[in-house]
Amino acid sequence: MRRIVVVFLLFIITAVFAFLIYLRSTGLSARSRPAAGEGFVARKARSFAIPTSARNSQNPVTPDARVLAEGMHHFADHCAICHANNGSGDTPIGKGLYPPSPDLRSAETQNLGDGEIYWIIHNGVRFTGMPAFGEDKPGVQDEDSWKLVHFIRHLPAITDEEIQAMKRFNPISPADLEEEEQIRKFLAGEDAPEAHNGHAH
Repeated sequence: MRRIVVVFLLFIITAVFAFLIYLRSTGLSARSRPAAGEGFVARKARSFAIPTSARNSQNPVTPDARVLAEGMHHFADHCAICHANNGSGDTPIGKGLYPPSPDLRSAETQNLGDGEIYWIIHNGVRFTGMPAFGEDKPGVQDEDSWKLVHFIRHLPAITDEEIQAMKRFNPISPADLEEEEQIRKFLAGEDAPEAHNGHAH
């Protein structure tokens, strides 16, 4: 028994020492991609943390064209800034996170149950860039998040037309707003007097 305890303690000490070396070598930088082992452990930990009842939950929202359209609108407005309109995660913010935003079209996401995807959307995931969405009311289903589950299921088959349509709902940055205002002023001729004054001189 004593020998087992000593071996266990040595294992713990070695693991802690290896972890400290890892921290020292990476500096906790978000620029490097997670190692395969780290990603595997993180996914297993996330799966373990999701309650069985939540994991086995069925989507109460019946999919139809309206539900898919509402899910697409919600995704473009809330999720695409990190995940991109096509779900690839290929955005400046998505690639800058640690871990980077996953490709939601991939098997790693698509093989999750509806209840698992809903739980991740609704509760977020600690130590990642994934926030919690929806109101936290016990016993109340977050219909918007369930609609998002349907849309995420649709991502592997999303069309170019749908991706283009989503751009209307993407958040607009201050720089984009300023550019739009300048274009509006130009088209409205509000800059014209200034130009005329320049010619007058």
